[in-house]
Amino acid sequence: QVQLVESGGGLVQAGGSLRLSCAPSGRTFSSTAMGWFRQAPGKEREFIAAITWNGGSTAYADSVKGRFTISRDNAKNTVYLQMNILGPGDAAIYYCAASILSVSSSPRAYQHWGQGTQVTVAS
Repeated sequence: QVQLVESGGGLVQAGGSLRLSCAPSGRTFSSTAMGWFRQAPGKEREFIAAITWNGGSTAYADSVKGRFTISRDNAKNTVYLQMNILGPGDAAIYYCAASILSVSSSPRAYQHWGQGTQVTVAS
């Protein structure tokens, strides 16, 4: 079964940075759009960023624009989310997802999901 595996989460001080990684096991995702979402306790899953299969186009939620950067290295079969200037509002479980469709902010457009990685921000 195809799985996406996220890594790089952890505890960071407010104002700090983290870089999340996402790599699939079982197949390559070089031809799919990839997205990052997050979910805080008691809240719905929220779109963060997405990138086309070749990295030529990206999309961001307004809440992270200018602070987060999504990128991918298809040679390494890995997608990244660089997160800077983290604040308490960024604390959540972060999920990566793959879509055979184009870049989308809707979770329903993504067919494969990882288990998530926890990001905690200490104020």
